[in-house]
Amino acid sequence: MKRTVPLFITFFVGTLLIVSVFLPPVQSMGENFTLFFDIIAVFAFFLGGGNLVRIHLDKVSRRKKDWGYSLVTLFGFFLVLASGLFKIGNAGGIAASVTASGSWFQTIFERVMNPLSSTMYALLAFYVASASYRAFRAKNREATILLIAAFVILLGRTPFGTMITAWIPDSLSALQVPNMAIWIMSSPNLAGQRAIMIGIGLGVVSMSLRVLLGIERTYLGEDKG
Repeated sequence: MKRTVPLFITFFVGTLLIVSVFLPPVQSMGENFTLFFDIIAVFAFFLGGGNLVRIHLDKVSRRKKDWGYSLVTLFGFFLVLASGLFKIGNAGGIAASVTASGSWFQTIFERVMNPLSSTMYALLAFYVASASYRAFRAKNREATILLIAAFVILLGRTPFGTMITAWIPDSLSALQVPNMAIWIMSSPNLAGQRAIMIGIGLGVVSMSLRVLLGIERTYLGEDKG
């Protein structure tokens, strides 16, 4: 019974959502179950927040390694939570929008979150440059093709790429670097993206069928179906 009930609910709801897409009479039931999912997702936020507090409180109380970071995490969590729930500093009071100008919630987002996000993406740029350097080394034929394509795209996105091939006549405009970059992005690159999306779609369908039929049971805590 402990396993049968979750399996039955998963099969029933999953099948209903699929059928509701093709049969208009049951479409409203599918929309209702989607709303139920949103309600259940709210409880997941409570569970996630409680788990975060529990883990970091334990780390701070036991003075584990880097417990200071956990203290900062807890302080930030409760500060943002209180600012959003009680709308501290909100000129319009508790009834106004949580993102109203001047509220603590909005100020924290603009003065803390945005600079931190910009810093993180700036650091990622160095990691991307390092990874690109290692990937673009022409060690074999595939890496050479990748290197040439990347070089053409990078050059085609700059004014220098336009300048060095501006002398090519319009009858041979396909050989101009910006047009080559556009062709690479719109043909080989787009074909690769679509192939990846098709693969992802097939994987989603396969995994969904495994879950609906009860073959995949890892979400119940079982290692094997």
